[in-house]
Amino acid sequence: MKTPRFLLLPLAAALAFSAQATTPVPGLPEPLPPPGLDEAGVQQRAADAFFANLAPLCGQAFAGRVVADTPPSANDPFSTQPLVMHVRECDVDVVRISLHVGEDRSRTWVITRTENGLRLKHDHRHADGSPDPVTMYGGDTTGAGSETRQAFPVDAESIAMFEREGLAASVSNTWAMEHAPGRRFLYELSRPNGRLFQIEFDLTAPQPVPPQAWGAIPR
Repeated sequence: MKTPRFLLLPLAAALAFSAQATTPVPGLPEPLPPPGLDEAGVQQRAADAFFANLAPLCGQAFAGRVVADTPPSANDPFSTQPLVMHVRECDVDVVRISLHVGEDRSRTWVITRTENGLRLKHDHRHADGSPDPVTMYGGDTTGAGSETRQAFPVDAESIAMFEREGLAASVSNTWAMEHAPGRRFLYELSRPNGRLFQIEFDLTAPQPVPPQAWGAIPR
């Protein structure tokens, strides 16, 4: 069942205070973990803070643009079509963000809280709602990250799917998300060979909510 946004806001407020203890300050050494917190505890705290900071975006939509595409992609619809992210579902442990590329409503980012951090999956659907052969790929956080940035190296399940579907270049993917509350949200794909793709969304100017993503269950 969908959790009202106001139920998630207390979690955001509590974690915003606790995360200050581990927030890096430019020019100063990395802060030590709070007493009693091991590396796993620090990782979980940063992940929870990042997740909680998404709550104020729930139900809103924002326009985006490609800010990095190295090497440039040929005939890339991301560069020629309007980009809109719609934070359409916020539950206690799952946030779903639909990415609309022009009239293409096939993409949804699924961010899930786990025992050790966060998981990002890409849910790809056809217009009739059926799943694409390449769907639900992504990975789990493996480092602490911060309340403003989390990275998701590709997991074994996704590697197997990419190999099965002939997408060898994707087996080294790392995805990342950055969130500067009230300013910007950034989605990133990188590879060790120098591939870098980033979309930045302007959080200062909410847009009209787009139609539901393909395959979305009305709430």
